[in-house]
Amino acid sequence: MLAVIAILAALGYQSLGSSPSRAASPSDLLRIGEAPPGTVWPAHGQAAFIETGQSRVQAGPNQHAAPIASVAKVMTAYLVLRDHPLRPGQSGPTIVLTEADAADTDRRRGREESVVSISVGEHLTELQALQALLLPSGNNIAMVLARWDAGSAGRFVARMNVAARSSGMIHTRYTDPSGYDDATVSSAADQVRIVERAMSVPVFASIVATPSATLPVAGTVHNTNALLGHDGFVGVKTGSDDAAGGCFAFRAVSWIHGKRTTITGVVLGQPGHDRILAGLAAADAMVDRITGHRRRPRLHTRRSGRAPPLTAGGAAP
Repeated sequence: MLAVIAILAALGYQSLGSSPSRAASPSDLLRIGEAPPGTVWPAHGQAAFIETGQSRVQAGPNQHAAPIASVAKVMTAYLVLRDHPLRPGQSGPTIVLTEADAADTDRRRGREESVVSISVGEHLTELQALQALLLPSGNNIAMVLARWDAGSAGRFVARMNVAARSSGMIHTRYTDPSGYDDATVSSAADQVRIVERAMSVPVFASIVATPSATLPVAGTVHNTNALLGHDGFVGVKTGSDDAAGGCFAFRAVSWIHGKRTTITGVVLGQPGHDRILAGLAAADAMVDRITGHRRRPRLHTRRSGRAPPLTAGGAAP
């Protein structure tokens, strides 16, 4: 939680739920992600996690099907890498972007979705397309990858749902590859299952641990996960929109009772003016409570380098 405060202090962000004219105070920020006494779970929405060596997901109350915004892109990337495997260091085949891709991008930009700039005839390697999907959260790139992988978005979505059923994700239904559609729903416990699978793929884990990447047309794009590299956070994916609230699938490595422990978790439905921040803050506070200690911000490291931006621009990052 204190990591979020330090990041916000560096970037000048405002409090969730505050008016645009009032700057955030530490007391405002500490209220984000507060939990009922005696529990690790956020006060709002739903959450779940699993620790190293556990076989069972620990799920908080209120598990139900709910919109998940761009957290859905975890499944999209997982299926692309399942169907077109990459080894570390490989870039994979080239995807040539078409007029249909450009028109789809223009439509999404007009709806103020999160998109990555492209051009007709642009060549993206599979790795670059996955970076565009997972770092700045390009909804248009989710469609590009779906068509490339399955021939059509409809066939790709069908594969997403088959994978969800085979993984025991009982509250999950995908209707689009980006998560922009509010009918794409899941629970926190379900999403932990697919996040665990995706993070077992080395190339996926490497991409979501990357602060930024350079693409042919868009140039440098940044990871929307502002906790990356702070207090043990090593991924995974943010998500936010009006229906979903703030969502964050995360992995953090910390010490519990003297043992190095990996915590993989998901928070959904976090309320606030800045929804991405709400998801990040809830996850950070949750990890504090799971590990049983409140970590101290390393202010000298916060001053020495800039954190990735909290938003990628547009809806559902």
